[in-house]
Amino acid sequence: MTSGNNGASTPEDDDPFGYLYADGQANGAQPPSGGYGYPNSVNRVRSVGQRQYGQQQAPTAPTAAYGQVPQQPQGAYGQPSAHYAAPETFPGSAPTSQQPMPGYSGGGRSGGPNTKGLLIGAIAVVAAVVIGISVAMLGGDDDKKDTGNEAGASPSVSQSSEPSASSSDSGKSSDEYKKTIDAKALRLGGGAALASDVEGAQSDGGIYVGNLNSVGSSVTWTVNGVPSDGVYTLFAHYSAASDDQAMTLTVNGKVFGSKLNLKNYAKAADGDFAKGWTTTYNWPTLTKGTNTISLSCENGDQCNVLLDQVWLKQGQVTK
Repeated sequence: MTSGNNGASTPEDDDPFGYLYADGQANGAQPPSGGYGYPNSVNRVRSVGQRQYGQQQAPTAPTAAYGQVPQQPQGAYGQPSAHYAAPETFPGSAPTSQQPMPGYSGGGRSGGPNTKGLLIGAIAVVAAVVIGISVAMLGGDDDKKDTGNEAGASPSVSQSSEPSASSSDSGKSSDEYKKTIDAKALRLGGGAALASDVEGAQSDGGIYVGNLNSVGSSVTWTVNGVPSDGVYTLFAHYSAASDDQAMTLTVNGKVFGSKLNLKNYAKAADGDFAKGWTTTYNWPTLTKGTNTISLSCENGDQCNVLLDQVWLKQGQVTK
């Protein structure tokens, strides 16, 4: 083959789209006359309605031109190919019409869901929840109130079990009324005498009354300003060594009850008065105003003690 125009059989003629180019048109390329724009393709025209939708059609083998892809047969314009017919179009298949949903009509919403009923139900649920919360809150308040009542009904802490002071006309307690007298201010009788040789006395200057261990020895205290009639507590600070001692107590000229106990509570050895200091008490009845209190060594008493201080408190107390 030589260069130049070799006739009608040129590459442009093999190109089905050669007619679209300027050089193809210059060489005489013409648009194809076959169906669907491909040369030599088969296009069998049928009248409208001749092809029935859904029927099996025998495939027609098109004549393929050089360089062209064989075409699948197609139906008439606007109709699907038999190879791609929907399943429902074959004989014995289910009907193609759509079934309306229950309770729904295409003409409007009259058959749709009952939205009004749903709204009422939702409101009822919310109201029930609110009522439940309110009841729970009220119940919590009642529990708190009951707890408070129970706490208030519980017994309070009891007071001290110590003997309480007896009542008096003045209403003064034992803490408000207290009178104390040292040994050197007492009126001495018999062989009683003041001394300060033994250590441990709590009176002013460490002075105490000794020589009480003989019948007739005594100490007397005239106390003024007793606030009212009643029971008072008489305290005595003393020292005893070895055996327990006891002396007679006289109030306003009368012996009061049993003797005043002067035991050796400190457990001091015989004659060791420095280690025998201790305290005793008794509960005499006094009258309002001035009272005379005496402590004496009478027949049958044991009076080997040292006495340094005496004091009074209103009421029946122990300290």
